[in-house]
Amino acid sequence: MEKFTRLTAIACPLRLANIDTDQLLPARFLKVSRAAGLGRCLFQDLRLDSKGQEHPDFPLNRPAWRNAGILVGGANFGGGSSREAAAYALLDYGIRCVIAPSFGDIFAQNSVKNGLLPAAAEAADVAELAATLERNPESSVTVDLETQTVTCGNASFQFSIPGSWRDQLLNGWDEIDLTRSHQDEIETFRRMRRKSEPWLFTRG
Repeated sequence: MEKFTRLTAIACPLRLANIDTDQLLPARFLKVSRAAGLGRCLFQDLRLDSKGQEHPDFPLNRPAWRNAGILVGGANFGGGSSREAAAYALLDYGIRCVIAPSFGDIFAQNSVKNGLLPAAAEAADVAELAATLERNPESSVTVDLETQTVTCGNASFQFSIPGSWRDQLLNGWDEIDLTRSHQDEIETFRRMRRKSEPWLFTRG
């Protein structure tokens, strides 16, 4: 998994609450392999009309945000079903970070497993950032995972993320790597357990 430490990119404001995984990646595209490119299916029913033509008012269709690397979303981003392919679609499109007041739990877990940062921030800070981007679409945003800060121009605010997820992203670890990072503590526990309960280790 690719490490995430610091990202500076164009950020697209998407002022919609409760964007679920079926809106991120409609169910009919679940049979599309990631190798075939899921990025083209991202927000399919929101970005395109029934004839496959782009909705000009959808934020990611606007020229300034077409190549955004960061999304600024609404509350409960990624709620709904547990489809991991929703995270794939965002990454394949080029999104490495979503900033929102809150996230669907399973979506956030899937994001971290694939190197996508779900940065949870205060609703007021997210709304102010979105407003700034709407006024100045060319503005870039910097997300620093080490300091857990989001910066746009002279404005900056903190975001939260569980410590274990932060470690995984900073180091590019999967769950096995994360477990191995506690190898010393695991070995200490084994030695203490063998000493205190030796009968458990006696072979019959």
